[in-house]
Amino acid sequence: MPDPIAGHALARLIDHTILKPDATEAQVARFCDEALDHGFRSVCVNSVHVPFVAARLRGSEVRVCAVVGFPLGAMPSAIKAAETAAAIAAGAEEIDMVIPVGALKDGRHDAVQADIAAVRAACSGAVLKVIIECCLLTDDEKRVACRLSAAAGADFVKTSTGFSTGGATVEDVALMREAVGPVLGVKASGGVRTPEAVQAMLAAGATRIGTSSGIALLTQATPAAGTY
Repeated sequence: MPDPIAGHALARLIDHTILKPDATEAQVARFCDEALDHGFRSVCVNSVHVPFVAARLRGSEVRVCAVVGFPLGAMPSAIKAAETAAAIAAGAEEIDMVIPVGALKDGRHDAVQADIAAVRAACSGAVLKVIIECCLLTDDEKRVACRLSAAAGADFVKTSTGFSTGGATVEDVALMREAVGPVLGVKASGGVRTPEAVQAMLAAGATRIGTSSGIALLTQATPAAGTY
C-alpha cells in the first residue's frame, strides 16, 4: 500500500471551497489567504466572487475555480455557458458545472452531453469538472454520466455538490474511476472532512478533493461545524 499523501503534496490536491450562500467577502478573503499560506490547488467559489478571488490570488500558483449551474444544474445550457464565459473573463481558471440530473434520469443522454459540451465550448481552455450528483443516481446512471462527460470533453468528473442528499463515498469514487479509466480526473467532494476520508478517496482513485475543511485536514484538527 502506498504511503499516505500529506503536507504540500496533499494541499496541491485540495480545492479550498466556500460555496455557502451567505458567504461574505471577508470570509472569501480568508479562504484565499489560507490557500496562499498552505498551497492549495484552488479556491472554489460561486461565480459572483470570481473577480475578487482572481485579484486576491493574482501572481500566485493558487488557481481560481468557479461553480456553474450550481447547485441544481436545472437551467438552460445557454445560461450555463454564459455563466462560464463570464467567470472565465473575470479570471476563473477552472469550472465545476452541474449536469441536468433530471435529463439524465429521463434517459435524454444527448441532451446531457450537449449541456456539458456547451460549457466545454465556453471554457476557453479552462479545466472543466462535471458534477454528476451521485447521491441522486443509480450506479448505471453514474456510469452513463461519466461516459457522457468524457465524450463531451470534460477533464474531471466530480461526485457531488455537497448541497443535495449526500456527498462523496469511496464506492462512488471507485465506480467513477473505473468508468473513466486513467484519462480523466476524479474529484471527491462533499463531506470529506478527515485525513482518513481523504486517504480512502485517494486510494479509490480520486485525484482532487473539494472541501472547506482543508486547514483541518492538513493540521489534523477537528473540522468546524457546518463545513463542506
